[in-house]
Amino acid sequence: MRELAYIGLGANLGDTQQALEQALAELAALPDSRLVAVSGAYRSAPVDAGGPDFLNAVAALETGLAPEALLDALLAIELAHGRERPYRHAPRTLDLDLLLHGQQQIASPRLSLPHPRLHQRAFVLLPLLELAAGLVVPGLGALQPHLQGTQGQAIERLPITLSAVPRVTR
Repeated sequence: MRELAYIGLGANLGDTQQALEQALAELAALPDSRLVAVSGAYRSAPVDAGGPDFLNAVAALETGLAPEALLDALLAIELAHGRERPYRHAPRTLDLDLLLHGQQQIASPRLSLPHPRLHQRAFVLLPLLELAAGLVVPGLGALQPHLQGTQGQAIERLPITLSAVPRVTR
């Protein structure tokens, strides 16, 4: 059975737009999966960390992959993009977060669904609600009212369109 999964994308090191575009192409190429939609691009200040601003977006992926298999695929994509984890909230070349996988609720050492902080982060809420304005999340309810709690977070929607087709670099 296929489920609709939402994936948060972010990067704040290197060519962030290219990193997100390549990641989208890799998501679209996952087995038994289809990239359904991509939000606009947002610039946001790091939360609880230093470093350059992030480029963020959210992708909707229709997938037959189980949540843990999808998580493994996301981690492999991050690793292929040079993701390192020297410390918590370190700057990153690519960050892929599994936000939602259908209506599943999971609390394991490896995976928490829905993502435990998705309702507290403007860089997740704004692009997620752009894709699904009336989204209701297990354990959280409607997401729209949670926007009020993110009002102090620095975020800006950018006039660029992310594509699932990576740019060729020469």
